[in-house]
Amino acid sequence: MSSASQRIPVTLLSGDGIGPEIIAATRRVIDALDAPFEWDEQPAGLGALESHGDLLPSCTLDSIRRNGLALKGPLTTPVGSGFRSINVRMREEFQLYANLRPARTIIDGGRYEDIDLVLVRENLEGFYVGYEHYIPVGGDPKAVAESAGINTREGCRRIAEWTFDYAVRHGRRKVTIVHKANILKLLTGLFLETAREVGERYKDQLIIEDRIVDNCAMQLVLNPWQFDVLLTTNLFGDILSDQIAGLIGGLGMAPGGNIGKDAAIFEAVHGSAPDIAGKGIANPSALLLAAAMMLEHVDRHDSAERLRIALRATLVEDGVRTGDLGGSATTEQFADALIQRL
Repeated sequence: MSSASQRIPVTLLSGDGIGPEIIAATRRVIDALDAPFEWDEQPAGLGALESHGDLLPSCTLDSIRRNGLALKGPLTTPVGSGFRSINVRMREEFQLYANLRPARTIIDGGRYEDIDLVLVRENLEGFYVGYEHYIPVGGDPKAVAESAGINTREGCRRIAEWTFDYAVRHGRRKVTIVHKANILKLLTGLFLETAREVGERYKDQLIIEDRIVDNCAMQLVLNPWQFDVLLTTNLFGDILSDQIAGLIGGLGMAPGGNIGKDAAIFEAVHGSAPDIAGKGIANPSALLLAAAMMLEHVDRHDSAERLRIALRATLVEDGVRTGDLGGSATTEQFADALIQRL
């Protein structure tokens, strides 16, 4: 067991819906793994809105700022109530410019086998800056909606350097720059141009290519094995990351990381699933895989690999699965089986 001086503080956000259930299961597994984390539980989401009057209270923001590391369950932003996306707020607050979305086959027998892809999405720019407004015409105050996307050379260079460095460090073979520079010649043209410039420094270590986003989407369906690491803009990354998750069985198997210079937040990217909340049947796999990403982030690579191996063995060899994967195990039973494997 690590000593107290070696403990790594992590802000823990249980979130909404099934969040508390999968967070509890993941925490049990990580503690059984003897990982060096010291959990700092903080409110966020709808529960925080009721108790603190804010979806992201200042105490939560202070905790993440202090710890520089967080693991979060799904958070619900109320629809049509004037609230900004909680996830977007967190990314902007902590300048989490890199969204890392790996997709790897764990359970065989689906439509696609042996998927091992990584998508890196620029997390702060593009159309997600939210500069939009209505233009009134005649008596219609919402006659025209206008939205502006913004890419900066600095932001493009930063995410490109991060992605190429990641690819080299993790022994990847190829990076595909995904864009729409044939139509959005300035907005995504700048992204493509800057990424190519950065890529020149890596051309002896990596194959570097580019694809127009619609062609890339089609090729991901026809032959996903031709890709390795995908680098793209905010909006395209949001769409393609979910498509890639579909290649491995859906968002229930898809972890994500939001990474910046001073903080990193790891998460299950699926929703809060309020329809099954409290029933004890939620699948914690995506959050467990996000925890493995967090272990790698703090250089506990052996622990991360142990967790992934045990997770695969539990699902494939032991056949212990929650209902969404064709099994009958509860969330707690799945965690018990995984802990036994560890």
